[in-house]
Amino acid sequence: MTRLLVLGGTRSGKSRYALERARALGGDGVTFIATARAGDPELDARIAAHRAQRPPAWTTREVAADLAAAVVAADPRHVLLVDSLTLWAAAVVEAEGTLRPRWAEAARALERRDPAVVLVSDEVGMGVIPLGELSRRFVDELGWLEQQAAAACDEVRLMVAGIPLRIKGTENGRSA
Repeated sequence: MTRLLVLGGTRSGKSRYALERARALGGDGVTFIATARAGDPELDARIAAHRAQRPPAWTTREVAADLAAAVVAADPRHVLLVDSLTLWAAAVVEAEGTLRPRWAEAARALERRDPAVVLVSDEVGMGVIPLGELSRRFVDELGWLEQQAAAACDEVRLMVAGIPLRIKGTENGRSA
């Protein structure tokens, strides 16, 4: 059982890497949990590009705030790929102010899965402190979430310029 968190900046290659790992772990038996909200033309184009990269045999579930329900509803035999925690967190923080209760539910649902789980999130902790209270709260909440997810995962990779850097876990049988 693999629990993998893939972190990285915008266009770092994190989704591509996560897709490759999910395919290697599950073949056609992958459920992709999509968290992006359509409605913005630029984001809609990104969503379409991501859809085109996924194998047609994969199941896709779209989720708004209730990540736990999407995890529970996923085929229990499938590898799970959640892309991304960032967009999910943004929706929850905007609507509810915090994501901690929602993450507690999602974490419990993820814990109960036997097949591999691959989580993707944007590393925002290396950037500047944003202007605006909501933006700062989002960065704080996402940083907290990523710490929780990293602690629950046996592997963590940080993507830099398309290169996966091992932060936690094993590589060639050696631990980090």
